[in-house]
Amino acid sequence: MTVTVFENARIIDPARGLDENGTVIVEGSIIRAAGADAKNQGVPEGANVINCAGKAVLPGLIDARVFVGEPGAEHRETIASASNAAAAGGVTSIIMMPDTTPVIDDVALVEFVLRSARETALVNVFPAAAVTKGLAGTELSEFGLLREAGAVALTEGRNTIASALVMRRALTYASDMGMILAHSTQDPDLVSSGVMNEGLLASWLGLPGIPREAETIPLTRDLMLAALTGARYHAAEISTAMSASAVSQAKDRGTKVTAGTSINNLCLNENDVGEYRTFFRLSPPLRGEDDRMALVEALRNGTVDIIHSSHDPQDVDTKRLPFSEAEAGAIGLETLLAAALRLYHSDQVPLLRLVEAMTSAPARLFGLPGGTLAPGAPADLIVVDLDAPWLVREADIRSLSKNTAFEGARMQGRVLQTMVAGRTVFSA
Repeated sequence: MTVTVFENARIIDPARGLDENGTVIVEGSIIRAAGADAKNQGVPEGANVINCAGKAVLPGLIDARVFVGEPGAEHRETIASASNAAAAGGVTSIIMMPDTTPVIDDVALVEFVLRSARETALVNVFPAAAVTKGLAGTELSEFGLLREAGAVALTEGRNTIASALVMRRALTYASDMGMILAHSTQDPDLVSSGVMNEGLLASWLGLPGIPREAETIPLTRDLMLAALTGARYHAAEISTAMSASAVSQAKDRGTKVTAGTSINNLCLNENDVGEYRTFFRLSPPLRGEDDRMALVEALRNGTVDIIHSSHDPQDVDTKRLPFSEAEAGAIGLETLLAAALRLYHSDQVPLLRLVEAMTSAPARLFGLPGGTLAPGAPADLIVVDLDAPWLVREADIRSLSKNTAFEGARMQGRVLQTMVAGRTVFSA
């Protein structure tokens, strides 16, 4: 059995409230010890010893919102290429959205994803299943069978369920099955032809806007239905101060609600659209600076539970178009950690809270293994130089698609090594 020892490491494990210098011992596919006291156990004979020289060892990141082109659009991204990008970004587990062709709405498709991941992926891949068949928003999928097949969550991916009755039934059924329902809320009538945040900048650019209420009105409906049904509801992707306030109030009332937000909405704002830069055409759109700062505070205080990349590969045919015609979405697996560390380096969010939102919090929410360096946990971990500067360059991107919202960005904090189940899958 292979034993790897990481010495002289800064160990950051939010699940145990740990930020201390020490040693991590990996035995086979699990963590045997991690902490200041681990060095007292000595180095096993024949162990592979790595001197981290003060670099940080973190649990591998868990990205709860990842779109992959396979099956149906493998030219944009495959499970294999997404896992390669994830490994380079320090992401050891991804939850794959059901927006594929065909849609992941039956047992055969869940099994296909799991089988493909076993055969080709470097990281752990967990499929989420569609709430409704074909993501059409009408007929519910077979939640129980999907759960037994291996689906870890229910979601409509990019879509929003319009019918309150369908949503109530879905929440009731999900609660009966013990599953969490993650929902992205965008009222299609209010979104209409909008392509960016509604406001003065959109008017200056001559682009139709998307009001904040397009997100908050269906979200408020969902929160009321979650309270009515007693179901576990996850607001998948909030982007406004109003939405954060609505989630906070629902939590105060005892509703079983959690919330996630995209790293894009935490680090960027509508001004980044600049001269019609289509890599910043996102859904939900980049909002104003006041909304961004409200989300940062919501992350700090725990209103926002998790951060995800919202990795959404689009090729040149769908991005190199006029802004209003381009597809929404940006890749993000490789930049998730580095972009998030901006909030730490600027003293906006404490490091433990920031790492928690990408490790133990999503693991807890979706019932996944990992997210901690506790003894007995899977040896999914990353070694990170928190201060290393680097530049995001298209030539270095491992994803098949190159539509990053951080192209040319200067980053501080780089993944040096990624380990999944005790096996090194990336090394800088």
